[in-house]
Amino acid sequence: MINSKEIYDLLIDYGQTNTPVEEIIIGLTWTLCKAEGIGLCMSPAIPTRTLSWSGTLVNQPIQELSSWLRSWDAYQATVAMAAINAIINHHSPLLQKAIALPVATSANLSVFEYFLPQLQGKQVSVIGRYPGLKQYEKTMNINVIELNPTPGDFPATASEYLLPSSDWVFLTATSIPNKTFPRLVELSQNATVVLMGPTLPWLKEFADFGINYLAGVTVSNSTALRQTVAEGGGVRIFETGVQYHLLSLN
Repeated sequence: MINSKEIYDLLIDYGQTNTPVEEIIIGLTWTLCKAEGIGLCMSPAIPTRTLSWSGTLVNQPIQELSSWLRSWDAYQATVAMAAINAIINHHSPLLQKAIALPVATSANLSVFEYFLPQLQGKQVSVIGRYPGLKQYEKTMNINVIELNPTPGDFPATASEYLLPSSDWVFLTATSIPNKTFPRLVELSQNATVVLMGPTLPWLKEFADFGINYLAGVTVSNSTALRQTVAEGGGVRIFETGVQYHLLSLN
């Protein structure tokens, strides 16, 4: 496995294009960038009333924003990730190989539904509290690790203890812009790792970082997706504008 910090160099390299940004929307839950395609990233859970660069991003080339992925400013890193995804996910040949997942009762949980038969009796760690995930806690040994834990969750520091002994790790792709990806991947090297969520860039190189499966989204209705993001939608994007797809990197 290569140095997991190299993911940032890799993604920024993919963002080296003069393609201009057509639109940026920073919604309550999701940030959307429209360029050649549409890229998503989960919005920061850090409230702010103003951003100093608001009103300056449209028509900027993607390469000007991609370097923000290294920024410790959560909003800059989020915009960069969405912009890079707008390039990568528009061209990625992996999407032709990925399978569309059946829509679960809660569409945002389709990935967990798909793997459920393989998770029985396994030690499962999930990075990020996915809405509705609690329904699986009676059928598998599941640990939810959260940066902002709610009752029943483990704090981020628990990763050091739980991930090395996990059989499966479901890792949110939002770990890339929030800079937790390198360490979480290192801790999960003994597990089967699923990198997942709308923030996911569809890249085969994730296999070099120890990722076994990619579970990301394809845009099914760009107009509805844009409206849902702009109106503060969270899991509702799975009902209106995106669908989960899965690809094994093994």
